[in-house]
Amino acid sequence: MHRHAYVLSLLLVLAAVAPAAGGAAAAPAAGATTDAHIGEPPDTSHSAAQDQQRVVSDAQSDTCSFPYTATDATGTEVTIDEDPERIVTLNPSAAQTMWEIGARDEVVGVSQYASYLEGANAKENVSGPSGPSVEAVLAADPDLVLVPSSSYGAAEERTEQIRAQGIPVFVFGQGTSLEFVADKTDLTGRLTGNCAAGTERAAEIRQSVALMEQALGDEERPVGLNVFFGYTSGADTFIGDVMVTGGLRNGAAEANVSGFRQISEEQVVEMDPEWIVVPENSPVPETPAYNSTTAVREGNVVVVNTNYLQQPAPRAVTAAETVLQAVHPEAYDEYRELQIQVESESTTATTTASPEGATTATPTPDSPATTATGTPGFGPVVSVLAVAALTVLLARRR
Repeated sequence: MHRHAYVLSLLLVLAAVAPAAGGAAAAPAAGATTDAHIGEPPDTSHSAAQDQQRVVSDAQSDTCSFPYTATDATGTEVTIDEDPERIVTLNPSAAQTMWEIGARDEVVGVSQYASYLEGANAKENVSGPSGPSVEAVLAADPDLVLVPSSSYGAAEERTEQIRAQGIPVFVFGQGTSLEFVADKTDLTGRLTGNCAAGTERAAEIRQSVALMEQALGDEERPVGLNVFFGYTSGADTFIGDVMVTGGLRNGAAEANVSGFRQISEEQVVEMDPEWIVVPENSPVPETPAYNSTTAVREGNVVVVNTNYLQQPAPRAVTAAETVLQAVHPEAYDEYRELQIQVESESTTATTTASPEGATTATPTPDSPATTATGTPGFGPVVSVLAVAALTVLLARRR
């Protein structure tokens, strides 16, 4: 029973490779907004503190007002008249993103595959046979429906039936990288009226990726292969980027495999991966071809939480950390040290920038206590400052 459910969810992942709406681009959906200063080199005409304060000011100036209009991956202009209070997610990646920006209380409907999220079982199950149930979605009376590309590709007609009822429906593009995940997180916050939280979580994702890249430095990257039920993740896939961020080369991409495709045992033998990355529910096939690989002979198999590895959502960063820790343990230790250093520098910058006599707000009980990596969570201001501090730190270390 569990295997059947997993295979069905796997098909939804594979559906993401089919272009949404007859050829929608694989890039993040139009309308995605990111902080223009994130990732830019420091402005040498200003001090680091001034640069950080400028980023904070920009983040705080976002009014998150409605009505708001954005163009989705189908080319449809979606207008949300008021801050949505009842949101339905048709795929677990959309639900995970809402959880990660602290907005799960606004979610009234989820797919059956989102049940791993804490509290998801209390939400309306809007799944039907082979896709979403139009009736269940409409019964949830949503103000907004979030539709990842995999759900749209598998049930375009049902999605359009929901849209035809006058309900705002936003379809995201295909997940191709962790940067896409950050953009999608930021955009989800904007669409749902959680702008600061979306920007904060997106900044944390970008910060983690930058720190992993910094920790790896010039480390030699062995060839890796992701396999799940006979499929692999080639070029232009977020899973491929998870592997690369974790310090591997994507052997499938180097073999000119693009998207999610079946891989033959002959290709596996020819590639001879040094590491194999698999989700929990799909072990490495026990065949002569796989047994002959360096990865299997040396026990270099990384098993990753399925819900983190195979969903283009914030916890994909945790999947990259899992790969990094297994393949490059020393770089992983440096990565954790860099996290502590950046957090310390950003906290110092916040203290310096705070007006004299200002007090620090106490998080509410519903505020996330940690990030997906298990490290202390940053508040909206501290998180953005952390990225600015990271920019300065990396510039120093080059």
